[in-house]
Amino acid sequence: MEQKSIGSYLFKALVYFVCIFLGLLSVYPFFVMILNATRSTNEIMTQAIPFFPSSYLDNNMEVITKSRQFDALLGFRNSFIVAGGTVICAIYFSCLTAYALIAYNWKLRQPFFTFIMAVMMIPGQIVSIGFYLMVYRLGYTNNFLPLILPAIAAPGVVFFMRQYLLATFSIDIVNSARIDGAGEFGIFNRIVLPMMKPAIATQAIFVFVASWNSLFLPMILLTDSNLYTMPRMVSLLRGNIYSTEFGAIYLGITMSVIPIFIVYFALSKYIISGVQLGGIKE
Repeated sequence: MEQKSIGSYLFKALVYFVCIFLGLLSVYPFFVMILNATRSTNEIMTQAIPFFPSSYLDNNMEVITKSRQFDALLGFRNSFIVAGGTVICAIYFSCLTAYALIAYNWKLRQPFFTFIMAVMMIPGQIVSIGFYLMVYRLGYTNNFLPLILPAIAAPGVVFFMRQYLLATFSIDIVNSARIDGAGEFGIFNRIVLPMMKPAIATQAIFVFVASWNSLFLPMILLTDSNLYTMPRMVSLLRGNIYSTEFGAIYLGITMSVIPIFIVYFALSKYIISGVQLGGIKE
């Protein structure tokens, strides 16, 4: 018994050690990014692994605000408009589509779901040229709508929401609401959506991060500097081959990821509750 107890303690210690090591390993790149935001270009190039902050934060801030015309407030505003609109469109319409695939029994339900899965296999870069030509002919370049409205069709989010409903949804609740005289959209908005909060929070994080970090489409659709998003502004900090302020670039990147951390920590409790819900057996 004593040997077994010692073995279990050693196993637990090994598990804790591995978890702590992986946690530190995942946090370390962000730690380096923050420290590099306080260092000069020479320090970044000569000191590979930083452990303490430097004293060049004010200089880097001056570079991105004056020398590079980096307007952080404008970039935050534009990115929040695009990312927020994308999250709303992707989450609401994906939940609506997933609900239709679960709650209603219609003839082409399975072929329609198969089509959604097939769309997931198509890389977005393949259709980017045709999408740009369509937006250009419609006169919607330098507009946020082409960056937001395509999120209505988000096959990956639809798949996730459908799988979540398969595990948690009960048609008896909908039938009871119908007997009480509730309309179909009322049932969806007042009953189904609140049931899907953990799944919505999880996908909201992924969609927000993907939209916030998007650079390709804003780069080809937005040429007005007043409409630049944060990644577009950060890309302009590269300078040229003769002069690149890496400290300023790291500072811009650090500023751009702060909202991602805020969104994640604000919605993390819903993710944890979703995991707990999935672990309950009736």
